[in-house]
Amino acid sequence: MSSDRSGLHVLVTGASSGIGEAIARAFLARGDRVTLAARRVSLLEALAREHSERAFVYGVDLLQWKNADALVDAARSAHGPIDVLVNNAGVQIVAPTDEDDFEAGLALLAVNVAAPMRLTKLVLPEMIARKRGTIVDIASMAAIAPTPGMYYYNASKAALAAASEGLRAEVRPHGVHVVTVYPGPVTSAMESAAREKFEASRSVESIPTGDAATLARMVVRAVDHKRARVIYPRVYGIARHFPNVTRWVVDATTPALKRSRG
Repeated sequence: MSSDRSGLHVLVTGASSGIGEAIARAFLARGDRVTLAARRVSLLEALAREHSERAFVYGVDLLQWKNADALVDAARSAHGPIDVLVNNAGVQIVAPTDEDDFEAGLALLAVNVAAPMRLTKLVLPEMIARKRGTIVDIASMAAIAPTPGMYYYNASKAALAAASEGLRAEVRPHGVHVVTVYPGPVTSAMESAAREKFEASRSVESIPTGDAATLARMVVRAVDHKRARVIYPRVYGIARHFPNVTRWVVDATTPALKRSRG
């Protein structure tokens, strides 16, 4: 990766809100050029207006994973080769598994797994040829400690995390770095919507929760210093070393889901 920060081209998917927006802001704030990708173009444009010369907006729906090809082509045309790919776009379903919609679950898997894997496949050959570049995969603590009621989301984040962790060792000899990010609850619209799906409980109210800006700064540092992974809030770091205990705690303390029928 170039030591000239102004030369970095960072592609962030799901950049319109939450963690993705915070990561995009963190890279823009230090002078990098950022391709902002998401469905909600108006939100991207509002962010881009603050950094008009360095922010490129591209509206894309990654439910159709083949849209990734056009996204990468447009990003390269706007800002040149991609130095950092941040696979952040994702959707979540929180519901009793016997009540959820299977087609919606397949759509979730397309956005959360197929799209980031396709994007990685598109940028990786060029990174290997240049012998530099970073891929950042935003997984979830759900990959380590699956949460009841998140059947498809758990599967998607476990798949992305496993792919990310395995890819790191594969591409390291070629000068490419991979950062796997495991956010726990981070304040956002998605996180608030997820909490609303559970019955009221002290365990839900007391869950350690972080903020997107802090996580974004940790991601930028991980890119700069080639750290393998980011776990945030930090208290969840113990979960990676004691996954079985963590899963027992999650299973025992997760409150009942609200059901749509009796």
